[in-house]
Amino acid sequence: MSDIEDTKKRIRELAEKYENYTARNLSEIVKIPSYSGEEEAVIKKLKELCLKAGCDEVRIDGLGNLIGRVGSGDKIIAFDAHIDVVGVGDRSQWESDPFSGLIRDGLVYGRGSADQKGGAASMITAARILKELSYGGNYSVYFTFTVMEEDCDGMCWKYLIEEEKFVPDYFVSTEPTRLRLYRGHRGRMEMNVTFTGVSCHASAPERGKNAAYRAARGALEIEKLNEVLKPDKDNFLGKGTVAVTRLNAGGPSQCAVPDTADFYLDRRLTWGETMESSVKEVESVVKDFVSVEVPYYDRISWKGTKYGQELYFPTWKIEEGHPLVQSGIKAYDMLYGEKPVVGRWTFSTNGVAVCGRHKVPSIGFGPGDESKAHAPNEITQISDLKVCSAFYAMLPYVLE
Repeated sequence: MSDIEDTKKRIRELAEKYENYTARNLSEIVKIPSYSGEEEAVIKKLKELCLKAGCDEVRIDGLGNLIGRVGSGDKIIAFDAHIDVVGVGDRSQWESDPFSGLIRDGLVYGRGSADQKGGAASMITAARILKELSYGGNYSVYFTFTVMEEDCDGMCWKYLIEEEKFVPDYFVSTEPTRLRLYRGHRGRMEMNVTFTGVSCHASAPERGKNAAYRAARGALEIEKLNEVLKPDKDNFLGKGTVAVTRLNAGGPSQCAVPDTADFYLDRRLTWGETMESSVKEVESVVKDFVSVEVPYYDRISWKGTKYGQELYFPTWKIEEGHPLVQSGIKAYDMLYGEKPVVGRWTFSTNGVAVCGRHKVPSIGFGPGDESKAHAPNEITQISDLKVCSAFYAMLPYVLE
């Protein structure tokens, strides 16, 4: 048996052996609520798990991201999981406690189990497998557990690359793909469009200029704009979209014509669409606006660091023939005797910063289903965790 065949066999055996270990780790971190900016407790738990798995280095950066490493090769591959979660929403829609971490019938239940602590648990197992195999190849294999993604996707990696000067050669997002291999997704941005008017008593509205009507007419133009947006040329990412997600108006009183109004936009960006082009589109179809602005996000992390960026997240993709994509296909094929489905996400990931902003070749492969993200009764399949831990351990060997 060749070395690579023996390695493949050992990886599959170890992923199988540690299947329950992976599920238990996921359960433990699901039990710890970790909203954006409030991730300290789960980061400390993950640090403990990484150390027990045998990582060669474990550290927390200035923003609060956790970084583990196995191996000391000249090249860097980074496997990433954001470990913050969205809120619970209406608890009456949950059949069990959102933070129970319940393990039952081959599933792990709870907020974050799919989006995306399942990826984090599989990464820890992959680190343990690589250590047991005494991995000493060409790569330093990093496992990053990143913060504040749900609030501002990619900002954690903007910090890692621009402030920590940590630039990988390859990047793998472990966001949920249900064991498909993804090579891109649409970008996104947010815009706020403001309007002014002239207030007067509502008993004689003709004396004033109603800012709410101006905003409402503008919102209807946005609806029309959405209908004419085009897909990318190869129709891989699909069409861009734009939607009004909030509309406000106000004035001196409820008996007065409003003199201010604004609406908020969610804009999904296909290949070739940019922040600048999208702002110009809105300005061209909306009348009587005062400003179209891309808001700026800045918040203090759990570590006490204030960091921010504009709410623009660039589109990204790499070609199917890229060596990273082909290596991912080969790794899966070697392990399981068939090629994975290659596709793209509907939602957005940290890839917007790593590949979209900084052009680091990136792919995605993760446990769980994208449709479970942000939904009540969130679950992840334990069998997915096992496959992912094997895939993450196998990929560095195949890249060599």
